[in-house]
Amino acid sequence: MAERHHWWVRAGIALATAAALLSGASATGLGDDSAGRLLDLPAYGSPVAAPLPSPAGTDTATGSGRGAASAAPSATPGTVTQANGGLPPMGAFTDSGAEGVRNLAALQTWLGGTQVSVGHTYLPGDDWGSIEGDGDLLQPWADWTRAEPGRLFVLNVPMQADNEGGLPDSQVRDLIAQGASGAFDAHFTALAQRLVRLGVPDTVIVLGWEMNGTTYTHRCGPDPEGWKAYWNRVVTAMRAVPGQHFRFDFAPDRGRDAVAWTQCYPGDATVDVIGMDSYDQPSGETFHQQVTEPYGLQAQVDFAAAHGKEISYPEWGLFRNGDDADYMSLMLTWIITHHPLYQTITDYCPHGVLQCAQNPEASKVYRALLFGRRTATAGPVGTAPAAPAPGTGTDGAGGPGTGTSTTSSPVETCVPMPLSEVLKKSYTSGQVCMRLEPRAAAPATPAAPATPSATPSAGPSATPSARPSAAPTVTPTPGPTSAL
Repeated sequence: MAERHHWWVRAGIALATAAALLSGASATGLGDDSAGRLLDLPAYGSPVAAPLPSPAGTDTATGSGRGAASAAPSATPGTVTQANGGLPPMGAFTDSGAEGVRNLAALQTWLGGTQVSVGHTYLPGDDWGSIEGDGDLLQPWADWTRAEPGRLFVLNVPMQADNEGGLPDSQVRDLIAQGASGAFDAHFTALAQRLVRLGVPDTVIVLGWEMNGTTYTHRCGPDPEGWKAYWNRVVTAMRAVPGQHFRFDFAPDRGRDAVAWTQCYPGDATVDVIGMDSYDQPSGETFHQQVTEPYGLQAQVDFAAAHGKEISYPEWGLFRNGDDADYMSLMLTWIITHHPLYQTITDYCPHGVLQCAQNPEASKVYRALLFGRRTATAGPVGTAPAAPAPGTGTDGAGGPGTGTSTTSSPVETCVPMPLSEVLKKSYTSGQVCMRLEPRAAAPATPAAPATPSATPSAGPSATPSARPSAAPTVTPTPGPTSAL
């Protein structure tokens, strides 16, 4: 449990940092125009916290199956390397077609140059032609993905036509049986062939998303065993297309919903990524509950580790709890410290930030935590990482977690601070940092003299005694620093 406690300490710092930002500690830099202005730049002008250069001998992982540079030596194929403090690959769903592609550039500008490397859209589930990718929806996304090495294309693919038709369970059960028998294989073969022809053979396919709910015709609940057989047929059909390197993302809705999502899991052979759609709902639920509830965020991470799979967050954002800055801070901290393959916020009202003026406070937090940061890129397709051995998990921030804390190192979180015009005269960049000092270990009373140990006898206290000051430290730096 030590690694989970350590994550909550980090989350607490992030929350306090966000509170300080919103209380005005860097109000001059952030301004009041952090949300709802899609094309206008903020009052303070050009970004000042540009992505940092890599230290000598290191590099961020690159490559997406289109001949990009090799990953750093420590990278595992098919995983994300966040070297030098890089954020997980990020993007947003802003619109379905060409307008959604254009909006990604506006998002990157709004975030001070933080690389938006993940494009995300949905195939309509109106009819089988739409599911095959007919029309011009996919072309602009394929063009955008191919334009720069390291970009990732994420495509939600319905498993049934008339996917939002509100069909009864009896009819859904019959459709699942047809799919499991191979009746719909040709539609998915056609889609796979189209994606290969468009030059995006390494698309991440979010197949049959939120299958544990009741919204979609492609739901699992009416026949979980048949649904799993149908999923396996779809994946087999798409993988049989020459030239493909697809990754298949199993992405339930957070929580139990209509059926436990574990009952729908089709097996490790046909799943590459364990995703989760996680909005700030229901009303009144805390983020701690979202993490710890049955089939919640922690369950997703644990399940993925046990099955040797990467995680993702294809859909997330604000919802029933309104303009919730606390949720935004904690969800971003969760994402950043758990290293998903990718994350894409849903950026329209009521969920979003840049395109939703009704969420100004949460938008400020989103922007502050992601402004001018380096991002990792999704590595080349390869074997999924093996499940961690018992007692060798991570604390979500890259360090070892063996179940018992053995470190008394301070815990610190910094976010970039856009500088005011006055500070720009003397400094090129700045940070807002908050730091917790762990409680000193109580001196032991040994029966006999003992050789001093280099390892502290106790880890950080569950309740750190050192409280952050009323305002965070604001540390302007004379130049780029690897702390960002």
